[in-house]
Amino acid sequence: MTTTRNSIWRWMPLILALLVGALLAGGIYLARDDNRDALPSTLIGRKAPDFKLPDLHRPDKFYTPRDFAGAPYLLNVWGSWCPECRVEHPVLTAFAEKQKIKVVGYNWRDERADALRWLEQFGNPYYAVMVDSDSRTAIDFGIYGAPETFLIDGKGVVRWKHVGPLSQEIIDSEVMPLLTELASEAPGLFK
Repeated sequence: MTTTRNSIWRWMPLILALLVGALLAGGIYLARDDNRDALPSTLIGRKAPDFKLPDLHRPDKFYTPRDFAGAPYLLNVWGSWCPECRVEHPVLTAFAEKQKIKVVGYNWRDERADALRWLEQFGNPYYAVMVDSDSRTAIDFGIYGAPETFLIDGKGVVRWKHVGPLSQEIIDSEVMPLLTELASEAPGLFK
């Protein structure tokens, strides 16, 4: 009997290592790019949270949702500390130059000087850049990383959210169909 019990305990580290490995593999599987919608935003179809955030370039100026009402806009969460933000920046810049909707920057958890330097180095595709250095508004939006991007319609309703860097494929397959839908709901919106 003690021999059987001893042989079970001898295998216990291997069994535990296999269980931990299975959990890690499951987490990696769920975190793949094609599973980014595994945790959809509870804001989809609801009004975007109210906010009052300062402008990056003029800290005495504040933005509220009313400043962007009446037309859809893309709200892009970024930070100078975010390596994936660099990956998406050329795609976002090309989108901002070609489309007729505003791209609003949401600078998150950043030092003002670092954010300004980053935009100077890589270019500023944003219509406006809001700053949330203390993350209070980020909590309301459910932001848990950068980059994240929201499409908010002219009535202030969140229509779409993407976690991770934007690619041209995502813009073509997800953003553009939604913009077409918004244009059909409000003819003349994008003139």
